[in-house]
Amino acid sequence: MKKIAIIDDEKDILDVLQRFLSRSGQLQITTFTNPVEALGQVQSGGYDLVLLDIMMPQMDGIEFLKKIKSTNPDINVIMMTAFTTLERTIDAHKYGAKNYLTKPFENLKQVQEKIFKVLDI
Repeated sequence: MKKIAIIDDEKDILDVLQRFLSRSGQLQITTFTNPVEALGQVQSGGYDLVLLDIMMPQMDGIEFLKKIKSTNPDINVIMMTAFTTLERTIDAHKYGAKNYLTKPFENLKQVQEKIFKVLDI
């Protein structure tokens, strides 16, 4: 079973993702609404993947990505955002994100497929 952390300040997004992704039986999911609180947990938690929102009030997702990659360069990260810009996409990849999801999600099955591809499930 792969261990993933989902970090988003929107609780509804976390609830939908957790419910849907848990159905596969292949993912152990922990959710966080506050990236500052999540940082320490993710750094020490042995996660295989972080699903990370870019725009959050407590800490920008790109800043979180930089911090987590500095202590755990091998962790897989998929960024999520409702506001896609070329600059943010380039920054996400530059700092080590494996993929990118645009919210609102058109198809949760596609979200799961991207996660499974990154995790080789």
